[in-house]
Amino acid sequence: MDHNKLKETPLPHLYLISSGQENPDGGTLLLEQLNLLPRTLSCMVQIREKQLNAKQLLTLALKARACALPYGSMLLVNERIDIALAARLDGVHLPENGCYPDNLRPLAPKMIFGCSVHSPESLHLAEKSGADYLLFGPVFDTPSKRKYGAPQGLEKLGQICRISTLPVFALGGITPENGEFCMAEGAYGIAGLSIFKDTSRFVDTLEQFYRIVSP
Repeated sequence: MDHNKLKETPLPHLYLISSGQENPDGGTLLLEQLNLLPRTLSCMVQIREKQLNAKQLLTLALKARACALPYGSMLLVNERIDIALAARLDGVHLPENGCYPDNLRPLAPKMIFGCSVHSPESLHLAEKSGADYLLFGPVFDTPSKRKYGAPQGLEKLGQICRISTLPVFALGGITPENGEFCMAEGAYGIAGLSIFKDTSRFVDTLEQFYRIVSP
């Protein structure tokens, strides 16, 4: 997606993160999820597979790019702009301690760049460096984030949303039951990983979230 047209083409409000357990040499959960996406529900999708080497990650990214995604969906990869360019993805997501978007944008001016943030300070740095959106969390308790400390909570989410000039996706322990509280605090959308792993409920879960995040 052309970065210059972001204001004309809003980002999807739901953000799917891959499992972190993908095996590109066989059938993968990510590809199953992409093929299950309802045609009318656009989605941000981040390929976040730190365990894969560059060759494996490119193989997965190319397979994901070959899927027929719903109109308006965007496919991103975590950190690896080389993989994003090689697989013709829509963007790159950057961790809080990663490169800044303005360092990478000259290499890919038409891509979008998102940043993970955990504080007002990192939010301001991301904004100044030209980020297109933010991921903030964990809002609620989630097993994958317990080793990093206590959840941030709704109050901090609201603080981030109020001071941000960018779309903020709430991440961490979000469910269809508590997602509406995140939206009430000003979140632009909802991001998730574990909640989408059950493919038997994948479409139903997506539809429940879309009823919450749709403006």
